[in-house]
Amino acid sequence: MKRIILTGLVAFGAGMASLMAQAPAQAPAAAPKGPAPKSKGEMDALQALQAAQGNPDATIAACENLITNFADTDFKAIALFMEADAYEKKKDPEHMVIFAERSLEANPQNFQAALMLAKYYASSTRENDLDREEKLGKEEKYAAQVIDMMKDAAKPNPQIPDDQWGEVKKDISAEAYNTMGLGNMTRKKYDAAAANFKQAVDTNSRPEPAYMVRYASALQQAGKNDEAIVWCDKILADANAHPQIKTLATTIKNNALKSSGKAPAAAPAK
Repeated sequence: MKRIILTGLVAFGAGMASLMAQAPAQAPAAAPKGPAPKSKGEMDALQALQAAQGNPDATIAACENLITNFADTDFKAIALFMEADAYEKKKDPEHMVIFAERSLEANPQNFQAALMLAKYYASSTRENDLDREEKLGKEEKYAAQVIDMMKDAAKPNPQIPDDQWGEVKKDISAEAYNTMGLGNMTRKKYDAAAANFKQAVDTNSRPEPAYMVRYASALQQAGKNDEAIVWCDKILADANAHPQIKTLATTIKNNALKSSGKAPAAAPAK
């Protein structure tokens, strides 16, 4: 799953680099057809932002320099998302949310910002939070936006092959369904969560054991023990599944077997 998010970040970065490389040193006489620096100063600011990647504090400073000194930049939404990402790396969710929301305001089709917000609300909301439904409502809204965006999302970098972009769109949609499942698990709406995780499993471009084990868990907690066992067995038979996921699958299977009055399964080989 992380591979997909990184793919998107690289795509944005590559697109920015490509545009910067093609941009003239001085402001063009006619408006460009696509996003491009409007002056040498803006291009310098973009190059500084590109060079700051990997350093959250430097990225934040470079983003602020760009959007403060070049308020009409075509790269505002990208810069704001990069600033949100930097704050996420700094484990500062309050500022991450602020800049992700600002990025979406600048570009309502910024699926990365919407997914970042959906994942945040899904992972940070707890069952007994007084504002649980408010936060999970935001999670559902952003996740639904991502799924809708992916139906006909344009490639952020034209150099990405069509088949690869198709896989990226599937995987991003799957991650959005996954956040919905996490939200419904917090609500203890296990049937709804199972449906969400099944959509994630079916949508992803390749088998994803993390979605599968969450699907099995939701099935088991919904009382559908036989179905949960079937999915746990699929995970345990997957040579590429992470050992921690296999351990979790064994635990879920044992719970399902006990609930069905059957003997527990053996622990997976290490």
